[in-house]
Amino acid sequence: MYIPKNLEINDRAVIKQVLAENGFGVLVTSDLTATHLPLIYKAGDGELGSILGHFAKSNPHWEAAINQRVLIVFQGPHAYISPNWYTTNPAVPTWNYVAVHCYGYLELLSNEENKLAMDQLVNKYEPGLSNNMDIMPNEYQERLRSGVVGFKVVLDDIHAKEKLGQHRKPEDQAGVYAGLSASSDPDSQKLAAYILKRSIGVGI
Repeated sequence: MYIPKNLEINDRAVIKQVLAENGFGVLVTSDLTATHLPLIYKAGDGELGSILGHFAKSNPHWEAAINQRVLIVFQGPHAYISPNWYTTNPAVPTWNYVAVHCYGYLELLSNEENKLAMDQLVNKYEPGLSNNMDIMPNEYQERLRSGVVGFKVVLDDIHAKEKLGQHRKPEDQAGVYAGLSASSDPDSQKLAAYILKRSIGVGI
């Protein structure tokens, strides 16, 4: 990923937060096969942490990925930026976004490790659902788990970027933030919230 120095995220805490809040990623192997997956970031494994997930067993991609170095792409908040929001002219439309690329070697999980990882994933989005035996009886969960292959990627490199209009004049940044905040588009609202939280691209 091309990352100009002024757009690079160097703060490890910020990167971890982006990964925690944006758990749907794309896992890519060297043959350019890609699989879209719900994933869990774990900060405790190694210096950079690890990514846990699972493939459908019927998806042959997992066999190609075993013990291979993979790329996992996470997309954070992103939105269209109108040139009408700038005070400076001439101007053109662009897209502002946050993205994190994670690299590491993929290893398979045991059945018990996969159960724990899947429980973490479910509980992240709907706490307590795994224990609801009316909806998800244990035998039903076990049957479905037999159809997936769990994995862990211990990360050895992370590239993170936030393109938030840092290169624009403060008045242009303020115009973009106001435009995003006033938009009814959910993606624009999410990007505005991220800009405010990071205090980058708000024109201050």
